[in-house]
Amino acid sequence: MDFKLVLALVLPIVAIQIALIVLALRDLMRPDRRVIGGNKLVWGIVIVALELVGPVVYFLAGRETE
Repeated sequence: MDFKLVLALVLPIVAIQIALIVLALRDLMRPDRRVIGGNKLVWGIVIVALELVGPVVYFLAGRETE
């Protein structure tokens, strides 16, 4: 398999993954942000440990609505 082809396929996925993690952690660290369960540390671990799925779960189910 051609290295350039693999890089062209993997690089966008990695960029999306990193962007989602950064956005989720930034949102989580807001002082006024409330989360389900009340434990921001646990949500931070979920966001980072579950890589691509963690931030999506956080955005869909982790934040409390006002």
